[in-house]
Amino acid sequence: MQIDVIADFICPWCFIGRRRLARAIASRPNIAFDVKHRPYRLDPTLPREGVDRKAYLAARFPDGKGLVEAHRIIRLEGEKEDIAFAWEAIERTPSTIDAHRLARWAEVWGVQDDVVERLFAAYFENGDDIGDIRVLADIADIAGMDGAEIANLLESDADIANVEREDKLAHEMGVSGVPAMIFGGRIAVTGAREPDILLTAIDKAAEEV
Repeated sequence: MQIDVIADFICPWCFIGRRRLARAIASRPNIAFDVKHRPYRLDPTLPREGVDRKAYLAARFPDGKGLVEAHRIIRLEGEKEDIAFAWEAIERTPSTIDAHRLARWAEVWGVQDDVVERLFAAYFENGDDIGDIRVLADIADIAGMDGAEIANLLESDADIANVEREDKLAHEMGVSGVPAMIFGGRIAVTGAREPDILLTAIDKAAEEV
């Protein structure tokens, strides 16, 4: 069963949703799954070099109270999925266009799942700038790709148009929040849902094959 996961790497709920999906998949060992990452940009206006995170969040949460509560809730939910959100370590809010390009190429190399996991962990648990070509090339290397080749590709415009097209398509499909998961091309679930809800979608999609 193919599962298309529409997500952005600076979306904490996408990281949580990914871990919950993994738990759901583990509960159906009789089904062969093919999970594919699909790009979505929460803020396509971000410059390629990213912006200072404190300034970015201050503009979005002027009083600061909403941010504190949001971080508290996300941290608690993350702990349930063995995610250690390190908000204090994140210095920049990056553009994710290059991270999505890397994920796209990782599919060709057969290591997309590993790369996607490492991108989320790098940003949310290590505070790495996943808009930095050096960081992305290192992730590619660790996942078994050719980091030098990836760095050269990221210096070019390769696949930028394709990522932008997929991002636009997701919006045109009505995706307004992520993660959004499509099971077997038939059943869609939006949000970081608990595994039991995802299992219901998996089972329903399997019945319709």
